[in-house]
Amino acid sequence: MASKIKKIAVLTSGGDSPGMNAAIRSVVRTCAYMKVECVAVYRGYQGMIEGDFENMNARSVNNIINKGGTILKSARCEEFRTPEGRKKAHEQLIAAGIDAFVVIGGDGSFRGAMIFHEEFGFPVIGIPGTIDNDIFGTRYTVGFDTALNTVVDAIDKIRDTASSHNRLFFVEVMGRDVGHIALNAGVGAGAEEILIPELNLGLERLLESLKRSKISGKSSSIVVVAEGDKTGKNVFQLKEYVEEHLPIYDVRVSVLGHIQRGGTPSCFDRVLASRMGVKAVETLLEGKSNLMVGIMDSKITLTPISQAIKGHTKIDKELIRVCDIMST
Repeated sequence: MASKIKKIAVLTSGGDSPGMNAAIRSVVRTCAYMKVECVAVYRGYQGMIEGDFENMNARSVNNIINKGGTILKSARCEEFRTPEGRKKAHEQLIAAGIDAFVVIGGDGSFRGAMIFHEEFGFPVIGIPGTIDNDIFGTRYTVGFDTALNTVVDAIDKIRDTASSHNRLFFVEVMGRDVGHIALNAGVGAGAEEILIPELNLGLERLLESLKRSKISGKSSSIVVVAEGDKTGKNVFQLKEYVEEHLPIYDVRVSVLGHIQRGGTPSCFDRVLASRMGVKAVETLLEGKSNLMVGIMDSKITLTPISQAIKGHTKIDKELIRVCDIMST
Protein backbone atom coordinates (compact mmCIF):
# COMPACT_ATOMS: atom_id res chain seq x y z
CA MET A 1 0.00 0.00 0.00
CA ALA A 2 1.54 3.29 -1.09
CA SER A 3 2.06 5.95 1.58
CA LYS A 4 -0.26 8.94 1.42
CA ILE A 5 2.32 11.09 3.16
CA LYS A 6 4.01 13.51 0.79
CA LYS A 7 5.11 16.30 3.14
CA ILE A 8 6.55 15.92 6.66
CA ALA A 9 7.21 18.71 9.15
CA VAL A 10 9.90 18.64 11.84
CA LEU A 11 10.06 20.73 15.03
CA THR A 12 11.93 20.92 18.32
CA SER A 13 10.04 21.63 21.52
CA GLY A 14 10.71 22.17 25.21
CA GLY A 15 14.24 22.38 26.61
CA ASP A 16 17.03 22.12 24.05
CA SER A 17 19.58 19.31 24.15
CA PRO A 18 22.82 18.61 22.27
CA GLY A 19 22.10 16.43 19.24
CA MET A 20 18.78 18.02 18.31
CA ASN A 21 20.38 19.50 15.20
CA ALA A 22 21.70 16.08 14.24
CA ALA A 23 18.14 14.73 14.54
CA ILE A 24 16.76 17.60 12.43
CA ARG A 25 19.41 16.91 9.79
CA SER A 26 18.54 13.23 9.77
CA VAL A 27 14.80 13.86 9.31
CA VAL A 28 15.38 16.36 6.50
CA ARG A 29 17.86 14.20 4.61
CA THR A 30 15.81 11.04 5.03
CA CYS A 31 12.85 12.89 3.54
CA ALA A 32 15.05 13.97 0.62
CA TYR A 33 16.25 10.39 0.15
CA MET A 34 12.66 9.11 0.19
CA LYS A 35 11.51 11.85 -2.24
CA VAL A 36 9.23 13.37 0.39
CA GLU A 37 8.95 17.11 1.02
CA CYS A 38 10.16 18.39 4.39
CA VAL A 39 9.09 21.54 6.22
CA ALA A 40 10.80 23.11 9.23
CA VAL A 41 8.57 24.47 11.99
CA TYR A 42 10.28 27.24 13.93
CA ARG A 43 9.76 27.83 17.69
CA GLY A 44 8.03 24.54 18.41
CA TYR A 45 4.26 24.43 18.83
CA GLN A 46 4.14 28.23 18.97
CA GLY A 47 5.51 28.34 15.44
CA MET A 48 3.02 25.68 14.39
CA ILE A 49 0.13 27.83 15.61
CA GLU A 50 1.53 30.87 13.80
CA GLY A 51 2.47 29.03 10.60
CA ASP A 52 6.17 29.79 10.98
CA PHE A 53 7.23 27.23 8.36
CA GLU A 54 10.11 26.93 5.89
CA ASN A 55 10.69 24.36 3.17
CA MET A 56 13.88 22.35 3.70
CA ASN A 57 16.11 20.27 1.43
CA ALA A 58 19.26 18.25 1.97
CA ARG A 59 21.47 21.34 1.62
CA SER A 60 19.42 23.27 4.21
CA VAL A 61 21.03 21.25 6.98
CA ASN A 62 24.67 21.46 5.92
CA ASN A 63 27.18 21.78 8.77
CA ILE A 64 24.74 21.53 11.67
CA ILE A 65 25.48 18.01 12.93
CA ASN A 66 28.24 19.37 15.16
CA LYS A 67 26.25 22.26 16.63
CA GLY A 68 24.54 22.32 20.01
CA GLY A 69 21.10 23.81 20.62
CA THR A 70 18.55 23.76 17.81
CA ILE A 71 18.52 25.77 14.58
CA LEU A 72 14.72 25.59 14.63
CA LYS A 73 14.60 27.32 18.03
CA SER A 74 12.36 26.08 20.81
CA ALA A 75 9.61 27.56 22.94
CA ARG A 76 7.10 26.49 25.53
CA CYS A 77 3.61 27.22 24.25
CA GLU A 78 0.72 27.70 26.66
CA GLU A 79 -1.70 28.28 23.79
CA PHE A 80 -1.08 24.79 22.43
CA ARG A 81 -2.38 23.41 25.73
CA THR A 82 -5.85 24.68 24.77
CA PRO A 83 -8.24 23.11 22.21
CA GLU A 84 -8.41 26.46 20.44
CA GLY A 85 -4.64 26.64 20.10
CA ARG A 86 -4.38 23.11 18.75
CA LYS A 87 -7.17 23.85 16.27
CA LYS A 88 -5.17 26.82 14.95
CA ALA A 89 -2.10 24.60 14.62
CA HIS A 90 -4.06 21.98 12.70
CA GLU A 91 -5.45 24.58 10.33
CA GLN A 92 -1.94 25.88 9.65
CA LEU A 93 -0.64 22.38 8.90
CA ILE A 94 -3.52 21.62 6.53
CA ALA A 95 -3.15 24.98 4.77
CA ALA A 96 0.56 24.23 4.20
CA GLY A 97 -0.22 20.77 2.81
CA ILE A 98 1.65 19.03 5.63
CA ASP A 99 0.61 15.39 6.15
CA ALA A 100 2.57 14.46 9.31
CA PHE A 101 5.19 15.78 11.69
CA VAL A 102 8.17 14.65 13.75
CA VAL A 103 8.60 16.30 17.15
CA ILE A 104 11.97 16.25 18.90
CA GLY A 105 11.63 16.90 22.61
CA GLY A 106 10.69 15.47 25.97
CA ASP A 107 7.70 14.51 28.08
CA GLY A 108 5.68 17.70 27.65
CA SER A 109 6.30 17.82 23.91
CA PHE A 110 5.13 14.24 23.53
CA ARG A 111 2.04 14.83 25.61
CA GLY A 112 1.05 17.68 23.30
CA ALA A 113 1.68 15.52 20.23
CA MET A 114 -0.40 12.66 21.63
CA ILE A 115 -3.39 14.91 22.37
CA PHE A 116 -3.07 16.51 18.93
CA HIS A 117 -3.10 13.05 17.31
CA GLU A 118 -6.14 12.00 19.34
CA GLU A 119 -8.09 15.11 18.40
CA PHE A 120 -7.30 15.27 14.69
CA GLY A 121 -5.93 11.84 13.77
CA PHE A 122 -2.82 13.63 12.54
CA PRO A 123 0.21 11.34 12.06
CA VAL A 124 3.06 12.10 14.47
CA ILE A 125 6.30 10.46 15.60
CA GLY A 126 8.43 11.54 18.56
CA ILE A 127 12.20 11.57 18.94
CA PRO A 128 13.33 11.82 22.60
CA GLY A 129 15.57 14.87 22.96
CA THR A 130 16.35 15.73 26.59
CA ILE A 131 19.50 15.68 28.70
CA ASP A 132 17.66 14.17 31.69
CA ASN A 133 17.28 10.71 30.09
CA ASP A 134 13.87 10.46 31.77
CA ILE A 135 11.73 9.12 28.91
CA PHE A 136 10.36 5.59 29.22
CA GLY A 137 10.91 3.30 26.23
CA THR A 138 14.49 4.22 25.40
CA ARG A 139 17.78 3.45 27.09
CA TYR A 140 19.22 6.80 26.01
CA THR A 141 17.74 10.12 24.98
CA VAL A 142 19.43 12.48 22.54
CA GLY A 143 21.66 14.84 24.54
CA PHE A 144 22.17 12.71 27.67
CA ASP A 145 25.64 11.47 26.73
CA THR A 146 26.87 14.96 25.86
CA ALA A 147 25.51 16.37 29.11
CA LEU A 148 27.34 13.65 31.06
CA ASN A 149 30.63 14.50 29.37
CA THR A 150 30.08 18.20 30.08
CA VAL A 151 29.38 17.51 33.76
CA VAL A 152 32.35 15.17 34.17
CA ASP A 153 34.65 17.71 32.55
CA ALA A 154 33.38 20.43 34.90
CA ILE A 155 33.77 18.23 37.99
CA ASP A 156 37.33 17.33 36.94
CA LYS A 157 38.16 21.04 36.91
CA ILE A 158 36.42 21.62 40.24
CA ARG A 159 38.39 18.76 41.78
CA ASP A 160 41.63 20.51 40.85
CA THR A 161 40.76 23.48 43.03
CA ALA A 162 39.20 21.28 45.72
CA SER A 163 42.48 19.38 46.03
CA SER A 164 44.52 22.57 46.02
CA HIS A 165 42.62 24.05 48.97
CA ASN A 166 41.48 20.90 50.81
CA ARG A 167 37.84 21.78 50.20
CA LEU A 168 34.53 19.96 50.06
CA PHE A 169 32.48 20.87 46.98
CA PHE A 170 28.77 20.31 46.54
CA VAL A 171 28.22 20.24 42.75
CA GLU A 172 24.58 20.59 41.72
CA VAL A 173 23.57 19.10 38.38
CA MET A 174 20.26 18.99 36.52
CA GLY A 175 17.72 16.33 37.40
CA ARG A 176 14.55 17.65 39.02
CA ASP A 177 12.75 14.30 38.99
CA VAL A 178 15.46 11.74 38.15
CA GLY A 179 19.11 11.31 39.06
CA HIS A 180 20.57 9.78 35.90
CA ILE A 181 22.98 12.66 35.28
CA ALA A 182 24.11 12.86 38.90
CA LEU A 183 24.60 9.12 39.30
CA ASN A 184 26.45 8.49 36.05
CA ALA A 185 28.56 11.64 36.16
CA GLY A 186 29.29 11.09 39.85
CA VAL A 187 30.67 7.61 39.22
CA GLY A 188 32.56 8.81 36.15
CA ALA A 189 34.12 11.75 37.99
CA GLY A 190 34.93 9.77 41.14
CA ALA A 191 32.59 11.63 43.50
CA GLU A 192 32.72 10.67 47.17
CA GLU A 193 28.93 10.86 47.50
CA ILE A 194 25.97 11.18 45.11
CA LEU A 195 22.58 12.55 46.13
CA ILE A 196 19.60 11.75 43.89
CA PRO A 197 15.78 12.06 44.15
CA GLU A 198 15.27 8.30 43.96
CA LEU A 199 17.33 7.56 47.07
CA ASN A 200 17.04 9.88 50.07
CA LEU A 201 20.19 9.25 52.08
CA GLY A 202 19.29 11.68 54.82
CA LEU A 203 21.49 14.32 56.42
CA GLU A 204 22.90 12.03 59.11
CA ARG A 205 24.12 9.47 56.61
CA LEU A 206 25.70 12.24 54.56
CA LEU A 207 27.60 13.42 57.65
CA GLU A 208 28.75 9.89 58.44
CA SER A 209 29.99 9.45 54.88
CA LEU A 210 31.95 12.69 55.01
CA LYS A 211 33.42 11.75 58.39
CA ARG A 212 34.61 8.42 56.98
CA SER A 213 36.19 10.21 54.04
CA LYS A 214 38.11 12.49 56.38
CA ILE A 215 39.22 9.62 58.61
CA SER A 216 40.39 7.61 55.60
CA GLY A 217 42.79 10.41 54.71
CA LYS A 218 40.93 12.28 52.00
CA SER A 219 41.86 15.94 52.08
CA SER A 220 39.14 17.03 49.64
CA SER A 221 35.76 15.68 48.56
CA ILE A 222 33.20 16.06 45.79
CA VAL A 223 29.49 15.49 46.42
CA VAL A 224 27.30 15.48 43.31
CA VAL A 225 23.74 16.61 43.99
CA ALA A 226 20.79 16.27 41.59
CA GLU A 227 18.66 19.42 41.79
CA GLY A 228 15.63 17.33 42.81
CA ASP A 229 17.36 15.58 45.70
CA LYS A 230 15.40 15.77 48.96
CA THR A 231 18.28 15.38 51.43
CA GLY A 232 18.11 19.12 52.11
CA LYS A 233 15.89 21.98 51.03
CA ASN A 234 18.56 22.89 48.48
CA VAL A 235 22.27 22.56 47.90
CA PHE A 236 23.03 25.74 49.89
CA GLN A 237 21.15 24.38 52.89
CA LEU A 238 23.31 21.26 52.65
CA LYS A 239 26.42 23.43 52.71
CA GLU A 240 25.24 25.25 55.85
CA TYR A 241 24.34 21.98 57.57
CA VAL A 242 27.74 20.44 56.93
CA GLU A 243 29.56 23.62 58.00
CA GLU A 244 27.61 23.60 61.26
CA HIS A 245 28.13 19.92 62.08
CA LEU A 246 31.53 19.32 60.48
CA PRO A 247 33.49 22.55 60.86
CA ILE A 248 36.65 20.70 59.79
CA TYR A 249 35.43 21.09 56.19
CA ASP A 250 35.87 24.21 54.07
CA VAL A 251 32.68 23.91 52.00
CA ARG A 252 31.89 25.41 48.61
CA VAL A 253 28.93 25.11 46.22
CA SER A 254 29.02 25.01 42.43
CA VAL A 255 25.74 25.00 40.48
CA LEU A 256 26.45 23.94 36.91
CA GLY A 257 23.08 25.08 35.56
CA HIS A 258 22.46 25.50 31.85
CA ILE A 259 26.05 24.81 30.87
CA GLN A 260 24.90 21.17 30.86
CA ARG A 261 22.53 21.77 27.94
CA GLY A 262 25.00 23.40 25.59
CA GLY A 263 28.06 22.44 23.67
CA THR A 264 29.06 20.27 20.75
CA PRO A 265 27.18 16.95 20.80
CA SER A 266 29.22 13.81 21.39
CA CYS A 267 29.70 11.23 18.65
CA PHE A 268 27.28 8.95 20.48
CA ASP A 269 24.53 11.57 20.44
CA ARG A 270 25.15 12.40 16.77
CA VAL A 271 24.89 8.76 15.74
CA LEU A 272 21.86 8.14 17.97
CA ALA A 273 20.04 11.20 16.60
CA SER A 274 20.84 10.17 13.03
CA ARG A 275 19.48 6.67 13.56
CA MET A 276 16.34 7.95 15.26
CA GLY A 277 15.66 10.51 12.52
CA VAL A 278 15.80 7.87 9.81
CA LYS A 279 13.48 5.58 11.76
CA ALA A 280 11.00 8.40 12.44
CA VAL A 281 10.52 9.18 8.74
CA GLU A 282 10.42 5.51 7.73
CA THR A 283 7.78 4.81 10.39
CA LEU A 284 5.52 7.60 9.13
CA LEU A 285 5.88 6.38 5.55
CA GLU A 286 4.89 2.90 6.71
CA GLY A 287 1.58 4.35 7.87
CA LYS A 288 2.34 4.15 11.60
CA SER A 289 1.77 6.99 14.03
CA ASN A 290 1.62 8.16 17.65
CA LEU A 291 4.88 6.37 18.42
CA MET A 292 8.22 7.36 19.90
CA VAL A 293 11.53 6.17 18.47
CA GLY A 294 13.87 4.76 21.11
CA ILE A 295 16.90 2.54 21.53
CA MET A 296 17.12 -0.67 23.55
CA ASP A 297 20.08 -3.05 23.53
CA SER A 298 21.60 -1.07 20.64
CA LYS A 299 18.49 -1.65 18.51
CA ILE A 300 16.13 1.12 17.38
CA THR A 301 12.64 0.50 18.79
CA LEU A 302 9.15 1.99 18.76
CA THR A 303 7.02 2.72 21.83
CA PRO A 304 3.50 4.18 21.95
CA ILE A 305 3.80 7.81 23.03
CA SER A 306 1.17 7.17 25.72
CA GLN A 307 3.53 4.63 27.35
CA ALA A 308 6.57 6.86 26.93
CA ILE A 309 5.00 9.70 28.93
CA LYS A 310 3.28 7.54 31.54
CA GLY A 311 6.10 5.11 32.21
CA HIS A 312 8.92 5.68 34.69
CA THR A 313 12.61 5.24 34.06
CA LYS A 314 14.51 3.31 36.72
CA ILE A 315 17.80 4.26 38.28
CA ASP A 316 20.63 1.77 37.79
CA LYS A 317 21.06 0.19 41.23
CA GLU A 318 24.29 -1.45 40.12
CA LEU A 319 25.79 2.03 39.68
CA ILE A 320 24.76 2.91 43.24
CA ARG A 321 26.62 -0.18 44.47
CA VAL A 322 29.65 0.72 42.37
CA CYS A 323 29.61 4.24 43.81
CA ASP A 324 29.56 2.91 47.38
CA ILE A 325 32.58 0.72 46.66
CA MET A 326 34.53 3.39 44.79
CA SER A 327 34.02 5.99 47.54
CA THR A 328 35.86 3.80 50.08
